[in-house]
Amino acid sequence: MRAVVQRVSGAAVTVAGETVGAIEGPGLCVLVGVTHGDTEQQAAQLARKLWTVRLFDGSADPDGPGELSCSDLAAPLLVISQFTLYGDARKGRRPTWNAAAPGPVAEPLVDEVVAQLRALGATVQTGRFGADMKVSLVNDGPFTVLLEV
Repeated sequence: MRAVVQRVSGAAVTVAGETVGAIEGPGLCVLVGVTHGDTEQQAAQLARKLWTVRLFDGSADPDGPGELSCSDLAAPLLVISQFTLYGDARKGRRPTWNAAAPGPVAEPLVDEVVAQLRALGATVQTGRFGADMKVSLVNDGPFTVLLEV
């Protein structure tokens, strides 16, 4: 599993003009991609990492970001499925999506990440799997990291 994680001061996802998920920051906007062979255990591992990774400024830390996690701040997460994270454009000019898991495999694993986050105590909003989503966010920093499990 792969996730692009952005520290945000707010984020929202809309489908056909309807807001289906939104958070007010500080929080994380997380794009999650699933590849063949990913497991529920990896989904749980990703959820734990997202909940505990230290990406937020500590007020007492003069050295900057990286001292507090979502769990420390009770910060919300907006989790959005993103099969294009497994696009491959190394050859030619058109990406292939061969490494992205098909919907029947990917959707339950993205749902498992969300369920595991909620079980840890996180406030989680989501996009709509497979929909044409419009994502808006204010990237705080900017601060973006790539996680893989």
